[in-house]
Amino acid sequence: MSLTPHLFALAGAVSSALATILIRQGLQHGNFYVGFWLNVIVGVVGLWAAVLALEPAEAYRATAIPLFMLSGIIGTAGGRLLRFVGIEKVGAAVAASITNLNPFIATGLAILVLGERVTLPIVAGTGVIVLGTTLLSLSGRRVGFRPMDLVYPFLSAACFGAVAIIRKLGLSQAGPLFGSAVNITTALVTFTIFLLVSGYR
Repeated sequence: MSLTPHLFALAGAVSSALATILIRQGLQHGNFYVGFWLNVIVGVVGLWAAVLALEPAEAYRATAIPLFMLSGIIGTAGGRLLRFVGIEKVGAAVAASITNLNPFIATGLAILVLGERVTLPIVAGTGVIVLGTTLLSLSGRRVGFRPMDLVYPFLSAACFGAVAIIRKLGLSQAGPLFGSAVNITTALVTFTIFLLVSGYR
């Protein structure tokens, strides 16, 4: 079996961890609304540049666009914004540990929706994630956040878990770079509309 998919997954996990630390540092100098908006703008510019430079024309599929748009609203707009709020409310370590429940949610949905097979490594892996998340969350309470604030990273995990299934369906029709670009562009539009409607300044 090729190690490439596993290396990509590991690189994604490392990048997510680094992003969590950088978000926490950035939030010391601004609020989560501004941080999220700037984060998404950088993503839009970077991903579309990568699409134009690297993605072959056959990877562009109109039929996949609604799925990637939906994933942009649920995962990138909803999940990522809740992640920002969670990091601000409960700290980077606790927020990251709870947000990491998303593989558990994604696994359950993959079994129910996509008919994927349950294996012992999947059960063991998700069990370890849940146990680690629980221990870190309980120890994190000593930091001084309100227990109700844990709802933000939990909702973020739910969004990321659910959106993994939608993205899987989209990726069966189009390339990952194109899908990611549509995804994050939808999130930018959605969040900008939210800011305008809410009257945020």
